[in-house]
Amino acid sequence: MSNVAGKAYGMTVITPMSGKMSWINRWVFRATRAFPGTLSGLIGLKFIHFARWVIIRRDQWPDMGQGKQRLSHDCMLFTSNFNGTWDQYIDAFSDGIPTGLDLFWYKNFKYPGSIPITPFKNYIRNNQIDTDYYYNATPGIAYRGLTAAMRVRKAVLALEKKHKTASAEEFAEAWTHCIAHIQNDLTTQGFAPVASIDTDTADHNRQVFAYRQKGRVETRAQNEAVEAIFAQEVPARG
Repeated sequence: MSNVAGKAYGMTVITPMSGKMSWINRWVFRATRAFPGTLSGLIGLKFIHFARWVIIRRDQWPDMGQGKQRLSHDCMLFTSNFNGTWDQYIDAFSDGIPTGLDLFWYKNFKYPGSIPITPFKNYIRNNQIDTDYYYNATPGIAYRGLTAAMRVRKAVLALEKKHKTASAEEFAEAWTHCIAHIQNDLTTQGFAPVASIDTDTADHNRQVFAYRQKGRVETRAQNEAVEAIFAQEVPARG
């Protein structure tokens, strides 16, 4: 069970919402479809493959053999695929469309708002469901790599077409022009680079504080011993 497949991350979040007021969310979704420019801040984030919000009425849950569900509330299903880390995604989401997020999750129980970021991350983390099965057809390549590969394919097909009619000199000129045009798209696949270790560093640094809060550090000697242990550098992620 993993939410990660290659360079992609699959996120599934289900949150309960007010059944009586969910018509407001449906109205917001209709308005967003009519005016997609309101999501320009999200569409511009090229590392996001897609993001989708769905309202599931309390009587629409499928019966998979467990019997008819009797729920008190409607639910909001949010699914998304993206490249990068969980923290990077939530940070970019909150920065890109904070007002839009607040409207989409409007009347969802205990939704704290997209700003400040820490309560919003806790809300997503507490309602996220881990993925049982996640298939990625291109695990070694991200969104930008895929779009680059599509440009290379288009250029190669154009060369193939020209090869049928052009002389050797004309084709050589076309080949040189093509290679110069797509050279930045001729990338290689591989593991994603480590974008930031800020989160690991923060977790590492707050461990002394956590130990103190839990009463595990009572004497000065214990405090110095714990600080010496956690003063070590954060191990680099490979």
